[in-house]
Amino acid sequence: MGFADQRFNVNLSILFTELPLLERPAAAAAAGFTAVELWWPWVDSPTPEQSELNALKKAIEDAGVQLTGLNFYAGQLPGPDRGALSIPGEESEKFRANIDVAADFAASLGCKALNALYGNRVEGVDPAEQDALALENLALAARAADRVGAIILIEALNQPESPKCPIVSAPKAIEIVDKVNAATGLGNAKFLMDLYHLSMNGEDLPSVIEQYAAKTGHVQIADNPGRGAPGTGSLPLEELLEQLKKAGYDGWVGLEYKAGDRPSAESFEWLPREAL
Repeated sequence: MGFADQRFNVNLSILFTELPLLERPAAAAAAGFTAVELWWPWVDSPTPEQSELNALKKAIEDAGVQLTGLNFYAGQLPGPDRGALSIPGEESEKFRANIDVAADFAASLGCKALNALYGNRVEGVDPAEQDALALENLALAARAADRVGAIILIEALNQPESPKCPIVSAPKAIEIVDKVNAATGLGNAKFLMDLYHLSMNGEDLPSVIEQYAAKTGHVQIADNPGRGAPGTGSLPLEELLEQLKKAGYDGWVGLEYKAGDRPSAESFEWLPREAL
């Protein structure tokens, strides 16, 4: 049980970033991984040239890894932004322009999970206006995901690092999940349970797992403090993942941690080879 009983994939937007984007899938494969996930790679463009999409698709296919998760366009990430879909004006329009591009790219690689980051509160804009826009955009995204046989993920971030984001607790993320499913009737909105973010919020992780495992579509981990590899902080990640497994979660666990001042390939010594 524990780590050896999980399926881990590596997030290529936070690990292997010492390499150019197109070299990262092969590096993940060389480290033993069979699956990868990505934030939206083109932070300045929701609609990159088809040649750029094709090049990334080829890099993933040539590496022999499965793309298991992809973010919709989310603004400058990493950076000051925490999503685009609740931001009135240009950012919302960029998100909408990206929906089908991201869904079709995911479908071309058999990826079945698309993460839709909510976005920050905007000074001078009524939060209710932002929330109405968010629900409208999330419903559009959920329908596009359903078109390609995928789920849409709603992620809770953490308040200390994302003070302007309103989705900074598991119950709040679940509230949005339920609203999207009620709006579309599709039932394909799920919770992205990031144990690092939830721990930063001071949430009771065993209780979160007990309450929300059934609505969870993906799990991500990093240790706390520091957002490093398991074992660099104090979170009982092995026990928490075992609880998730017993609660019925059998999906991928995304490694979304920082390797620190060493090459990413050297940050997996904690990981049993059979979990890859």
